[in-house]
Amino acid sequence: MRFEHVGGVVCLGETMVMMVPAEPGPVHLVRTWHRAIGGAESNVACHLSRLGVSSSWVSAVGDDSFGLAVLDTVSGFGVDVSGVRIDPTRPTGLYVKEASPHGSPVRYYRRGSAASGMGLEMIDRLGLGEVRLVHLSGITAALSDSCLAMMRELLRRPRHGYRISFDLNWRPALWADRDPRVLRELADMADVVLAGADEAELVWGTGDPARLRTLLPGPKSLVVKQGSDGATLLEESDSWFEPALQVQVVEPVGAGDAFAAGFLAATLAGEPAPVRLRAGHLQAASALLTAEDVGDPLPADVTSRLLHADPQTWAAARLEV
Repeated sequence: MRFEHVGGVVCLGETMVMMVPAEPGPVHLVRTWHRAIGGAESNVACHLSRLGVSSSWVSAVGDDSFGLAVLDTVSGFGVDVSGVRIDPTRPTGLYVKEASPHGSPVRYYRRGSAASGMGLEMIDRLGLGEVRLVHLSGITAALSDSCLAMMRELLRRPRHGYRISFDLNWRPALWADRDPRVLRELADMADVVLAGADEAELVWGTGDPARLRTLLPGPKSLVVKQGSDGATLLEESDSWFEPALQVQVVEPVGAGDAFAAGFLAATLAGEPAPVRLRAGHLQAASALLTAEDVGDPLPADVTSRLLHADPQTWAAARLEV
């Protein structure tokens, strides 16, 4: 599944170093850890690069070894990181998680991070005249007042030649001292909005696609991810539902970012709605089949067979490790 020559995408948001246990057992007894990275927007950029889309990631990291690890890892996926600011005073964020097929408890150490210091000046790093899409998430709006101001300014500006996508990415711990109602304001100014039905229920009081469309009339495209059931796309007066693939889940974190990348790549390529949703499901499957946020691409023969398969073949497919 490749989508070359569809134009560039820039993803804006924080990425942190992630520590994952490298041995089984209770996390407080773990002595060996695996260092990785994690960030919704950079995940999308990495998946897009894997799909053949020219992608860049813009953020801020600390002038520390963790920051260098983040830059090295993201650029290793073929993502342009030249727009990342190296902050000489603030550290790179860190989080710790315990991988599990049933979810991953996470503890964040991101207060005062380099990314939280982002503000209006970061907009000049996005190369808006050279891209077709800017990807944002609700996470960034919760990091600081300056981050929220940056997002508002970016979404309010007239857009010439590019669209803005917004993934809700609800993180309740980040909103303990902030008003999450701003997320509806931000989402309604975007061109493409992606949200999980469960998180939309928590934030906006409903996960029903039709009701969400009433709450968010602004975006041209609204995608409601309904977990293992599938996903619904609403555009103008039309809607499409595409069931999810059957997948052997190794670890669920990161599947939403992968879905976003697949859907956005197919959207930029001008694919019809069902194919765009299937591209999201297929890319999500590549994340579900690994403990990493960005796993290995699915084999080309699998994606080419399923992307345009008849409904019966799609429904019968099951992907396993």
